[in-house]
Amino acid sequence: MPEGPDPDAGVRPLARLKRWVPIAPSRSSPPPSRCAAAPVRRRASASLNEERRVCLPIGRHGIVAEVPAGLKTTVTELEESRVRLQVEVPPAEIEARLDSKARQLGGQLKLPGFRKGKVPAPLVIQRMGREVVLEEAVRDTLSTWYADAVGTAGIVPVGDPKLDLGDLPPQGEPLEFSIEIGVLPKAELGPYKDLEVGRGDAAADEERVEQEIESMRERLARLATAERPAENGDFVVIDYVGSLPVEGEGSEEPRLEPFAGGEGRDQLVELGSGNLIPGFEEGVLGAAAGDARTLKLKFPDEYGSEELAGREATFEITVKEVKEKELPELGEDFAIDAGFDDLDELREDIRSRLLAADEARVESEFRQAALDAAVAGSTVGVTPELVTARAREMWERMIHSLSHRGISREAYLQITGRQEEDILAEMEPEADQALRREAVITAVVAAEKIEPSDEEVLEVLQPTAEREGIEAQTLFDDLRKAGRLEEVREDLAARQAIEAIAAAAKPIPLAQAEAREKLWTPDKGSGEGSEEPAAPVEAGGLWTPDR
Repeated sequence: MPEGPDPDAGVRPLARLKRWVPIAPSRSSPPPSRCAAAPVRRRASASLNEERRVCLPIGRHGIVAEVPAGLKTTVTELEESRVRLQVEVPPAEIEARLDSKARQLGGQLKLPGFRKGKVPAPLVIQRMGREVVLEEAVRDTLSTWYADAVGTAGIVPVGDPKLDLGDLPPQGEPLEFSIEIGVLPKAELGPYKDLEVGRGDAAADEERVEQEIESMRERLARLATAERPAENGDFVVIDYVGSLPVEGEGSEEPRLEPFAGGEGRDQLVELGSGNLIPGFEEGVLGAAAGDARTLKLKFPDEYGSEELAGREATFEITVKEVKEKELPELGEDFAIDAGFDDLDELREDIRSRLLAADEARVESEFRQAALDAAVAGSTVGVTPELVTARAREMWERMIHSLSHRGISREAYLQITGRQEEDILAEMEPEADQALRREAVITAVVAAEKIEPSDEEVLEVLQPTAEREGIEAQTLFDDLRKAGRLEEVREDLAARQAIEAIAAAAKPIPLAQAEAREKLWTPDKGSGEGSEEPAAPVEAGGLWTPDR
């Protein structure tokens, strides 16, 4: 479990330093990396469940980018934190979606007497049949109607919806469907003010200051030719050709053929970096300029390219040059190059930024601990079904994020060597705690009547607006027109609720808080008659691949 934010978060390299990047002039493909990028997993859109998990632009309370007008939604509460939404789509909305779909399909049809893409919508409906076009339109729009119904009902959905879609309506009649889904349970708040919560002390020790200085020296390093065999940490300039055995030939020594992307010239490789496939960097150690090496290596089974994964390959390598890093001397010139008068001023600047970052970490951990203390004293009816559903949501969200980095679900499972069921089971404790936190935050927002003003929303939008190069008011208006402003307001309200809990908490030394945790936990009650103290409840952030 992570123990809080990265203690070095926010400590950015000095603005006047130019990061040294070892890039040689490339006229070819680089050597094969340890994990090649796999194709991005395509988003499925065939089912409402998959769109709900991955694609829908739903906010914390169901706000969406496009909100159709006129939907009638009736909410029926069921047992175990589930609800049924009965939704009625008015005829005008149905006809508008039907016409839009017909025009889209008309752009693909070729009919005598009409130019391609110019077939009128009524003729498309006549030729294809109203029910066929309407079915396409409903399938395309169902996720939007679902999201609008969720937003209208004011619920926080958990898990996949169970859809019951009736027959398609005749012209002039509304479309009716129902959705059954889990919702965020309600919290019965316990004490959430004046809680005694452990708080650490921020620090910037000299060891971390020196580590930052060494990192700066690494960034300012230069490469110099070394007239000796290559060692770990050196850089080598190589030419190489990779070949695969020709399959289907029965000889003991099969013929080799170069594979696509397997040839490189003047490639700069850092030895010991671990960036290339196993054995490649090690195979070049000890080679001097002019040496040639033949390496027989195996691509990892989880390698991103299916054509190469798990296969043995032969690499013919020629070392053209060995280079070593030369670090700048640690003196006054180094400090001046970094934009300071002397080393003392440089160290003080690093020390102050490290301290600021550590103070942010301590504050973040304190807010988290205060929230978890409020959660521990509250009652939230979390069911196993909700926990399972939330764990699945967290898993799908993580996989969707990884897909943007070229890592598919299958590749991730291969890399980690684990089964999806085991990962989901591991995520359930954090899913349970996440549900409890959200329920308590929602209850505190209601209890404290937290309603962020437009001015507060504008303030929180300011950094995003600056990055986008627009005025905050313009972004505010755009979000309002898109139906997403309330999503921002609700997220801000949640943040303000956490800040209110933390502001009312009484900080105590961490050692004192830990001693209390050993003596008493919510799971033990009074602790009477207990021979051993219960294990403290572990609090942490969302599960990530780094864990």
